[in-house]
Amino acid sequence: MFTSQPIGFVSSPYKDASEIPKGLGAKHEADGVLKILPEFEAGLTDIEGFSHLIVVWEFDRKRGFELLVTPPSDNRPHGVFATRSPQRPNPIGLTAVELRRREGIELHVRGVDMLDGTPILDIKPYLSSIPSERLRRGWLAEAEARQR
Repeated sequence: MFTSQPIGFVSSPYKDASEIPKGLGAKHEADGVLKILPEFEAGLTDIEGFSHLIVVWEFDRKRGFELLVTPPSDNRPHGVFATRSPQRPNPIGLTAVELRRREGIELHVRGVDMLDGTPILDIKPYLSSIPSERLRRGWLAEAEARQR
């Protein structure tokens, strides 16, 4: 086990979870800034070469968890590990964002779905060798089909 330590914090337009787009067809297009703590600035070296980043962050305002949850995109319960629900045994979030530009310790991004002030635990360049035609969307594809 380890104790997490924030490397920075999110600056986001979302002050309340109810403001974040959720459910089928939700688009995450909001601009935000990943403000990295000065002591971690050297870790940003060469990050500008990547178009997209994966941000690992903490659901710092959620307590407790449920193993079966009903997401806003479906009216059926699913296992928490088959969803993006914040009600998780370990309150860890994961978001892919587009890197717009870097200004020192600030990464200006598009696609935030985190609350303002959310602790950032890690950042990784988005790399995938899985062709889109091989990706499956599980129960979400079924829920989308029922909506048509």
